[in-house]
Amino acid sequence: MPIVLHAAATPSAPGLLLRPWRDDDAEALLAAYRDPVLRSWTRYPVTTRAEARAFLRRTRQGWASGRRFSFAVLEATEGERLVANVVLKEVTPGRPAAEVGYWTAAPARGRGVAPRALEAVTGWAFARFTAGGLTRLELLHQVDNPASCRVAEKTGYAFAEVLPAHPPFPRDGHRHVRLRP
Repeated sequence: MPIVLHAAATPSAPGLLLRPWRDDDAEALLAAYRDPVLRSWTRYPVTTRAEARAFLRRTRQGWASGRRFSFAVLEATEGERLVANVVLKEVTPGRPAAEVGYWTAAPARGRGVAPRALEAVTGWAFARFTAGGLTRLELLHQVDNPASCRVAEKTGYAFAEVLPAHPPFPRDGHRHVRLRP
């Protein structure tokens, strides 16, 4: 049975449904990546159908390997509109740390989508990988992305350090950390 996570509605936004990406998400993925802001913050922009198919293939491979778990985030309304992506990556049995990441589609920004989706995946990760020794999640972003700092703070990821620029990232970054309760 596929993994499905939920994030509660807020007074200003509907609830969220998080599930593994599916092949029929390609058009919604392409629509989200038409946003130049989203493309500027991601390492692998999706601008063609071939890139969308490759993105979806990589998400399936990540789930199959048990090392990378990428979730499509949908508003739990009629039609289930794609609003974000959230990912747990670098999961290795016996290794205490893994990384989380996300992006939010332009129409969903500023409505609490990223913090709610990240909180859902964080809870799932700590519950799912307890036996594997996962005790620490890290969120990394470039220093010139203050919105990601706010998302980290809202979800209990404490600022840990500044990371020097390192290709392919042209600017210094921040590392935020959340420990398993």
